[in-house]
Amino acid sequence: MEAKAVAKHVRISPRKARQVIDLVREKDVGEAIAILKNTPKKASKMIEDVINSAMANAEHNHDMIVEELYVAEAYIDEGPTMKRYRPRAMGQASMIRKRTSHITIVLKEKKEG
Repeated sequence: MEAKAVAKHVRISPRKARQVIDLVREKDVGEAIAILKNTPKKASKMIEDVINSAMANAEHNHDMIVEELYVAEAYIDEGPTMKRYRPRAMGQASMIRKRTSHITIVLKEKKEG
């Protein structure tokens, strides 16, 4: 049994978010949230929200015990890139890419035995 939560079109680049999500993969949910609360990165709050959503899904939709959950899968996919232009010298323009991410968290219960 697994519980899943996805946040799409999150306004942070996937490269920056992956640095944070690597810290919580394969950890217990309580430990993962403690790590994220003490990580001074913008992505840590976003990932924490997705973990809390997956915990709520596990409890309400699948009748799983929250204390026995761990982060089985955690990954960041690249979302659509917003393109903006910045004026440059001599009438030229350069492109600015505002990248987005899709954050996916899958929680599972620990096997007893």
